[in-house]
Amino acid sequence: MYYKRPIAENIFYAGVNDRQKEFFENYLPLPEGVAYNSYLIVDEKTALIDTVDISFVDIYFAKIDAILKGRSVDYLIINHIEPDHAGSIGLLRQKYPNIQIVGNAKTFDMLNGYFGINTQLREVKEGDTLPLGKRTLTFYMAPMVHWPEVMISYENQDKILFSADAFGAFGTIDGDYSDACINTDKHWNEMRRYYACIVGKFGLPVQNALKKLAALDIKTICPAHGLVWQKELSKVVNLYDKWSRYEAEEEGVVIAYGSMYGHTQQLTEALAEGIVAGGVKNVVIHNVSKTDTSFILSDIFKYKALIIGSPTYMGSVYPLIEKLLSAIKHRGIKNRLYSCYGSFTWAGTAVKQLSAFAEAMNWELVGNPVENKQAVFAEKYQAAFELGQTMAEKLKSLRN
Repeated sequence: MYYKRPIAENIFYAGVNDRQKEFFENYLPLPEGVAYNSYLIVDEKTALIDTVDISFVDIYFAKIDAILKGRSVDYLIINHIEPDHAGSIGLLRQKYPNIQIVGNAKTFDMLNGYFGINTQLREVKEGDTLPLGKRTLTFYMAPMVHWPEVMISYENQDKILFSADAFGAFGTIDGDYSDACINTDKHWNEMRRYYACIVGKFGLPVQNALKKLAALDIKTICPAHGLVWQKELSKVVNLYDKWSRYEAEEEGVVIAYGSMYGHTQQLTEALAEGIVAGGVKNVVIHNVSKTDTSFILSDIFKYKALIIGSPTYMGSVYPLIEKLLSAIKHRGIKNRLYSCYGSFTWAGTAVKQLSAFAEAMNWELVGNPVENKQAVFAEKYQAAFELGQTMAEKLKSLRN
């Protein structure tokens, strides 16, 4: 009922996999599922770090029972009280009526609001410690990564960081919780997509948290979702640093387009050909009618350049392009090279609005946006090809 191999001596993974849920927060697709991670420290005192979604409480309690073998839980540390992590708290209090709940003042306000729990609380502040016996936990506040009450717990002996949603990822844990024991290839994209969709708006708070954590000697990171990071620690932290500074991982161009009757798509093909002919190999094309916005956002965080194409639709941009623009703006993504293109039949407004988006985001508008009326003829195909080349040249000029 649980992973028998401990993370460190008497520190156990007690999380669960959710392979049923189709949408995280009821709108983000979960093709690889999701894990709700909880951790149990068994010392002179026992401490449980976060819980799991209430849908899995029976499996969760069975894991705890198997680890503790009749012992009780002395402390519950709440790093993050969002329901996917805190959903089982009410039932946990019923199971262990003497449990003491450890959190900060903002956590306790929410704890009372969600569960009506306001007794047997131990409030902690920045730098406070909780001795468990051989081990001690130290607490660091990480507000707005990505809720205001978030805190991070650091275990001193084995230098383990329990990081709440920071460094987390979509995707189930398949076979083992540690990145040192499995092929991690599929997890990187789901980690970036998780960041882009859940944490991506909060770049400055993430930077503040990273600066705080830089003073700690960290050997293992235990997030609230996804793999436990042991082998790839430096890569994980470096990626968070890049993403929170809105710095691209790689040279490349994301093309996101909507097309009703194929004309905007024809321009898309010409753009892609121009980019590759210009010497840039990474071109990622998303049809917004087929690709969920979350995957597009992930690639926008990964690559330096973005080109958006849209037909004019009811005097504006295509509805699913409008959704993408809203998602980008909401996350405040910075430092991207940008261009746009589109088609219309009798009144063209989409390209004008897409061009204005560059100014709204304070992005550099590269080249001359391409606007096509009705069918796509050779002249416009060539203009789109040249726009792709221009974007490629701009990207190459940034190479070291």
